[in-house]
Formats: sequence, C-alpha cells, structure tokens
Amino acid sequence: MDNAYRFNRLELAGSLGDLGTLLPMAIGMVLINGLNPLGMFLSIGLFYIISGAYFRVTTPVQPMKVIGAYAIATGMTASQISASGLLMACILLIIGVSGAMTFIGKYTPGAVIRGVQLSTGTLLMAGGVKLMTGTSRFQELSRLAEPYLGIQNLGPIPVGILIGVAGGILTLLLLDNRKLPGGLIIVSGGVALGLLLGRNTGIQDIGVGLYVPSLLPFGFPGRADFMFAFFALALPQIPMTLGNAVVANVDLSHEYFKEGAQRVTYKSTTISMALANLGSFFLGGMPLCHGAGGLAAHYRFGARTAGSNLMIGTVFLVLAIFLGSGSLAVLKLLPMSVLGILLVFSGGQLSLTIMDIKERRDMFVALLILGITLASNLAYGFIAGVAVAYLLKWERLGI
Repeated sequence: MDNAYRFNRLELAGSLGDLGTLLPMAIGMVLINGLNPLGMFLSIGLFYIISGAYFRVTTPVQPMKVIGAYAIATGMTASQISASGLLMACILLIIGVSGAMTFIGKYTPGAVIRGVQLSTGTLLMAGGVKLMTGTSRFQELSRLAEPYLGIQNLGPIPVGILIGVAGGILTLLLLDNRKLPGGLIIVSGGVALGLLLGRNTGIQDIGVGLYVPSLLPFGFPGRADFMFAFFALALPQIPMTLGNAVVANVDLSHEYFKEGAQRVTYKSTTISMALANLGSFFLGGMPLCHGAGGLAAHYRFGARTAGSNLMIGTVFLVLAIFLGSGSLAVLKLLPMSVLGILLVFSGGQLSLTIMDIKERRDMFVALLILGITLASNLAYGFIAGVAVAYLLKWERLGI
C-alpha cells in the first residue's frame, strides 16, 4: 500500500478531529444565512479528497473564520457570502501565481509563525469551552446551550458541561490508545447521545436518493454584494488566511511530515485554497481554507496520512449526494459539547508548538501576537508581530 495512504481506525479518528471547527460554522451558515447543505457539504468533501490526493499528507479543510463569524453574527445574505468566496478565490490566485506568497512566507520570522499558532490554538481552546458552556455565538442565537438535545440540564448543572467534562476525561484516557482512538470514541459516543437524547429534528424527513447540486443556486452576486463583501469580509480575512492558513499551516505540515510534505509549499497551498473557493462559489458553499489549527486537530487525534482526507471527504460526499439537504439532520446528532472537546484538545496541540522557542525576544513576539489577537483579531496580531519581530532585530532594543 502507498505510504501516503493508510485506512485504519487511527486515520478515521484523526479525520474527525477538526469537526469542532467545521460543523458549528457550517450548520450556522445553513440555518442563519441560507446556504444550501448539498452544495456546502459537497464542496467540503471534494476539497478534502482533492487536496489530500495532491499534497499526499493529512491536509485540513476549514471555514474562513472571519467571514463565517461575521456572516452568522449579522445574518448576511447567501449572495454576499458567495461574493466573498469568489473574491477570495481571485485574490488568493493572484497572490499564489505571482509568487507574492512565497516572498511573504520566506520573510515571515519564525517567532511570528509560532505566535500565530499559539494564538490560533488559544482561540480554539476558548471556542471549545464556549461550546461546552453554551456561550458560543451560534448557541446564543439558538437560545439553547444544546440546540439539538431534548434535555438541557441535569439538576442545576447544564448537560453540556457534564458531557464536556466526562468526554474530556475519556479523551485523556484514550488519546494515545491505538485500539480505541479517543477521537473515534468521542464522536461515536456523541452520535449515540444524539440518538438517545436528541430532538431528532428532520431525521424522520430524510429521503435517501441521488441528489445533484445546482450551479450558482443563489444566482450571480450583484455589484452591491461584491462591494460589501470586499470591504466587510475579504479585506479582514486576507491577513488571517495568509498568516494561519498558509504560513503557519505550511510550517506545521513540514514539522509533522518532514520530507513527506514536499508538495506543501506557500504557493501550492495558496492556489489550492483559491481553486477550492472557486468551486465552492459555483456550488453555493461557504468560503474554505486550510489552517494550522485543523492540521493540529487531525494530527492529535491520529491522522498521519492522506488516507484521513479520503475517509472524511467520502463521508461528506455520501451525505451530500445521497441525503441532500437531509445531511444537515444527521450532523445535528453531534452535541455541541462533543465538538467543544475536539476543539480543546486540538487547540492545546497547536499551542504547544511554542515550546521550541528559546530566545526571550521570540517569546515576546509570540505573546504579543496572542495579546493583540485576544484584544482584536489574528489579522492585526500577525501584522503587528511581523513589524515588532523585525524591529527587535535592532541590537539597541532589548526585552
């Protein structure tokens, strides 16, 4: 068997590791912004499979978080989201093909990369805790901590916290177990809980068939959609995408897979995301990217080859093609708190990359990026981190 592909329980467990990032935003954009589940999950599945087949190592697929979070919070239209996806495709294609991304990656200091990874990991862990406590944006909009469970509390204690604590302990016990991989057990247990305690909304209406996606299901966005999407969505997203989805992701991939990641370059990763967003635009899905956090999640839960991409990609393709819009009801079986567990452990894995920092100045840069990220966003943190890292090369400045 090709060493680039393994298909076993560890790869399957690892393939599920990033669902905590992917599913809440995907479900939110379907329910709140009106995106089509068929086009959404089909584009995700295709991106997983094609990127895994090309890069030949575990490759993450994530939503573009700045766009997704803002879209859900403000209830933007599907046309505006589609416009942002096409804009990001064009921008990333230009940056990738022109060689600009290779230049940016080459001159981004190592301390900045570690700072981006630390900040992303911290945000993932915080997001995981919010999912367990019912305080994420999606849960607040739903006005329920566990929107798809029929029970919200066990006595005075929210059920999400109980599931989170119990699941977290179980994950710790099984995290490095090769026979019973923690990620697989946690996700399977979550589905079982959903079947047992869930509202099962829409399950009874699922119709198995052969569903074909429509091209441009929302029509071609208008000029006003593009103008709004450029300033409100694409511009804030670009620095975060370049910092986390390209530079930090490429660095982490080479750290994990060594010579196996030779196809994972700044140029190829940028062009990969450009093509994915072009496809997602035509299918009516959400803007997609790679990301260091997603890679850390897959790796922490056992993924070591591109086989994990083919497995999770096939799951999404089957859901989309054979269940259509009914695929959303199946994914709702996973409690939010279970997704939170995945986020906490994947965020911890990514944050621990700073352990190889030796210099005081480099640690300051990484912590500065974290502080700015928590106070504003990762895009500002990345830009400020690059500026300060170069400033601290001046010998007269010390920390």
